[in-house]
Amino acid sequence: MCDHRRVWRRLGVLDLIRIGLLVLGLVFVATGLLPWDDAVTSLSHIGPLLVFLVAIIVLAELTKEAQVFDAIAARMAVLGRGNYAALFFLCGIFASIVTIFLNLDTTAVLLTPVMLALAAKAGIAALPLAMTTIWLANTASLLLPVSNLTNLLGMQKIGLDAQEFAARMWAPQIAAIAVTMAFLWVFFWRRGERRDLRYTPPLLEPVADRVLFWAASFGCVLFVVLLLLEVHVAVAATPAALVVVGAFLLRARERLTWKLIPWQLVIFVTGLFLVEPTLSGNGLSALMTSLIGGESDPYRTAAVGAALSNVINNLPAFQAVATVIPDLDQDRLLALLVGTNVGPLVTPWASLATLLWFESCRRHDVKVPMRRFLLTGAGLALVGLLATVWALVELG
Repeated sequence: MCDHRRVWRRLGVLDLIRIGLLVLGLVFVATGLLPWDDAVTSLSHIGPLLVFLVAIIVLAELTKEAQVFDAIAARMAVLGRGNYAALFFLCGIFASIVTIFLNLDTTAVLLTPVMLALAAKAGIAALPLAMTTIWLANTASLLLPVSNLTNLLGMQKIGLDAQEFAARMWAPQIAAIAVTMAFLWVFFWRRGERRDLRYTPPLLEPVADRVLFWAASFGCVLFVVLLLLEVHVAVAATPAALVVVGAFLLRARERLTWKLIPWQLVIFVTGLFLVEPTLSGNGLSALMTSLIGGESDPYRTAAVGAALSNVINNLPAFQAVATVIPDLDQDRLLALLVGTNVGPLVTPWASLATLLWFESCRRHDVKVPMRRFLLTGAGLALVGLLATVWALVELG
């Protein structure tokens, strides 16, 4: 009994939410509210997503252990030369580029440890760097189909190829990044928030095991190359992770533990894709139709997508709303993408990237003040949504 009590005490609020969501989804299946065939179909859609989730977190954690992130972080801090403004723009540009070309989940998993390592190396607060990562992971994910899984989900309905998609979304993307950078500076980076005038660039130190370092570096490069070749994210992440796992088996087997497996996120995503189709089949679709209205109103569509994302996560939110929008209604579908990409900044479960980010912060013992996270995220979501939809309507 005592062991059970200790286990429950170790579980945080988010862990309990994840477990509760899975239990609710299983209850829906057991009671017939979600037919068995529909449950199998829904879970088959997320199978590759779960493979990607496990593989990319294992890759990120072992890459951190191989000191790859420490080396990158130190060089970024040296390049900034102690100037916070320079470091701010370097981090913002880096996070935006990684998100645009490599997917927001890659940013949340691979770049977050870089930022946190940078904070430790330069002796500065970790929260501004961490917030730069997660906000830009979401708001910089509009330009390309690969930037966000919601973009990939919507490509067939939207009817645009990658070049046409980028041509419509370049202006919204610039607007989203600009607003995000402004909020980051005001609420986390300006001197009144950070207090220090300058930081001390760290000394560059040699890595402990060069074999692990280069194997992990190769694994990350392999993942990037496969993504650029338009290989599915799950297929790209798996061999990249296996390369690094193989290196650790040979050089540091003791570091391969079960703690590398992100069971909390697997439980959450599985429960999420059992609950969402149940709700859609029992009145959610009708509700979505009434919420977005019959006329093509991009602001209203984006607002509904953003609000629903912060309630049930942006992936099922996009699916729930997109099902009631006519095919090839590009304006409303693109506005929905704005809502489900830029809007999920308020709740910790609003996007998979945010869940991955919280997981990384937890593993690195970085405390995220929830009240501050919620309030600043709500402000950015509101202003960012208005600016981005305006750019889509007027300039896109």
